[in-house]
Amino acid sequence: MSKDFTLTQLRYFAVVAQQGSVTAAAARLRVSQSALSSAVAQLEAAMGTALFRRIPRRGVELTESGLRLLRESLPLLEAADQLPARVRLDEEVPGGRLVVGVYEPIASLRLPGVVAEFSRRHPAVEVSIVEGDQESVRQSLLSGGCEIALLYSMGLDGALRTEVLEELPPHVIVSAGHRLAARAPGPVSLADLAEDPLVLLDLPHTREYLLGLFDAAGVTPRVRHRLSGYETVRSFVAVEGYAVLNRRLPHGRTHTGGRVVALDLAERLPPVQVVLAQALDTRPTRRARAFAQVCREALGLQDDGGAPAPGRRLVAAPRSGSS
Repeated sequence: MSKDFTLTQLRYFAVVAQQGSVTAAAARLRVSQSALSSAVAQLEAAMGTALFRRIPRRGVELTESGLRLLRESLPLLEAADQLPARVRLDEEVPGGRLVVGVYEPIASLRLPGVVAEFSRRHPAVEVSIVEGDQESVRQSLLSGGCEIALLYSMGLDGALRTEVLEELPPHVIVSAGHRLAARAPGPVSLADLAEDPLVLLDLPHTREYLLGLFDAAGVTPRVRHRLSGYETVRSFVAVEGYAVLNRRLPHGRTHTGGRVVALDLAERLPPVQVVLAQALDTRPTRRARAFAQVCREALGLQDDGGAPAPGRRLVAAPRSGSS
């Protein structure tokens, strides 16, 4: 039979789960590692099952039981935080800690403004960011490392619930001195660039999407560099070659001081979608819903009481495909 457990034990458990480390969680909570480990052990005894697997030199990861507990406990902990306001009949406001995942190309342009506006509206929520490539953020969502994420619609599966915020068609960037730069804003064909060196943004799922565009256009690219950093790709293009990207920056400057020019594509090629994603079997917390609303407004989409606004769809992620 299960034993009693405490909210403190649940809070400690949730932080360890999201940090993936007892050491990091103890530092965040400002408690000793021994006290934290003891609380987790007591919670495991109360639940009658192991909640974590210990991974040597890497920390801990949730068991299936632990993942279920995390997804059930986040709304419970949020409700506990709201209880005093409900008793006093005060306005309920989101609080607690929200871990947001974000695909790196989205992060630098969109996320700072979104987080600043969210923090202005909801100062009681502590926002933590998990930034990475598409696959690592997807895995973080599924493993409980983050509660909500901004992703591209590449390589997602039916384990995620997604909401389409916007579509980004592909475009080309070349250096300011490139022979095609004068055509800006274009269009140009991928065939016009077939003999030029391609600088490929080489991230999981992203590379498959980008190389698929060339297949769709019937062009075989000459890949010169495979790079994992969005800004690194732009800096290399400022020196030679070209790249195909989706996120347009409002300026042509690169970190090295060079300049690139964006060109529209003549081919009608599939865009990527920017989506809000959560694990399909989670119950969204109030803070996650509030963050989602700020994201919609930042992209010009207004909440309409629950139904998708024009251009916005609530869907289970496709089991395969790029966008």
